[in-house]
Amino acid sequence: MTTSDQRRPAAVGFHSGELAVQQHAGVQAQAARLARMVGPGELRAGIAAFFADATFAAVTARDPTGRLWTAPLMGPPGFVYAGGPSTLRVGTSLPSADPLHSLPTGQPAGIIVVDFATRRRVRINGVLTQSGEAGLTLDAEQAYGNCPQYIQQRHIDVDEKPRHPARKVAYNGELLRENDIRLIQSADTFFLGTTHPESGNDASHRGGPAGFVRVTPEGLWWPDYPGNNMFNSSGNLAVDPTAALLFVDFRTGNTLQLSGTAALAWDAHVEGDDGETGRSVQFIPQHVVATQ
Repeated sequence: MTTSDQRRPAAVGFHSGELAVQQHAGVQAQAARLARMVGPGELRAGIAAFFADATFAAVTARDPTGRLWTAPLMGPPGFVYAGGPSTLRVGTSLPSADPLHSLPTGQPAGIIVVDFATRRRVRINGVLTQSGEAGLTLDAEQAYGNCPQYIQQRHIDVDEKPRHPARKVAYNGELLRENDIRLIQSADTFFLGTTHPESGNDASHRGGPAGFVRVTPEGLWWPDYPGNNMFNSSGNLAVDPTAALLFVDFRTGNTLQLSGTAALAWDAHVEGDDGETGRSVQFIPQHVVATQ
């Protein structure tokens, strides 16, 4: 694990996993035009202004045992803000019920900030330098926006549910329960955490019609919808299958966090490929935490 005095150089361009998936998909030329987006980035004025209205974010990092999780972060508008050109601050802490409550610092972390009302999102990757009751601080190495595609418009009232202090562990195990399956099958949104040995951890958004994530006896799968052709998450999975999923019931505040492995599957005839890309992602859960 990276420590605060063993810093990684900021990544420039796409890594080998991203390039391999881009080549397989035949989109090298389209992706090459976006390569600068994944180079060293700053929290410029436009990104800082976007933070002012956001009330939701998700973080991907490893717990003290080294297991990867993705966790929700919520707060009033302005709870996420730029502390400088390369410093992201999150003014809320992770509750004791969350697997990332005792989040070790000095490790790579990915944070995605989403404004569901305006259907905007920004991904920030870097190194976690502070974690505790005062919140999180990330030394940002990459910062870039993603298109509004597949973001389901909704309003999150942080004065009502969901609220971190009310969360408690309802289940901690290895298998999905019926309640968990119902939440997954009704979801139109989830967050995907992936990792890369050199580029670090990343949090991304996935959206689609309710039920686009399917549950099978082997695990979960969902169509890989067409996107920006950078294949950041899929590229990470091509190198390291470790993955973490976060589902949120935005009505009740209940959450479902899954840690396991995932792989991109190429099959032009996959049933249910409503994205018509011939790609799907297969996920096998190994650890399950449900909170309410």
